[in-house]
Amino acid sequence: MLRSGVDTVKRYNIHEAKTHFSRLIEQVEQGEDLVICRAGKPIAQLRRYAAPRRRQGGQWTGLVRIGEDFDEPLPEDIDRAFQGG
Repeated sequence: MLRSGVDTVKRYNIHEAKTHFSRLIEQVEQGEDLVICRAGKPIAQLRRYAAPRRRQGGQWTGLVRIGEDFDEPLPEDIDRAFQGG
């Protein structure tokens, strides 16, 4: 990954990346991040795929209470403020 300050990521131009793609994939499988450049400017990042973590709900169970008046109309002054008045 590109880092601020010191850039420690290996860079490859497009031609080199196309020629040695299998070797680059092996490096990525070993945990290296690589950058593909065009005319010396970074244009793509090659890094190991990380599957998204599955989200699990329920962490707020018992911690949130919705008031009885939740669906009631707002007081006129607050409603006006929301309407831009």
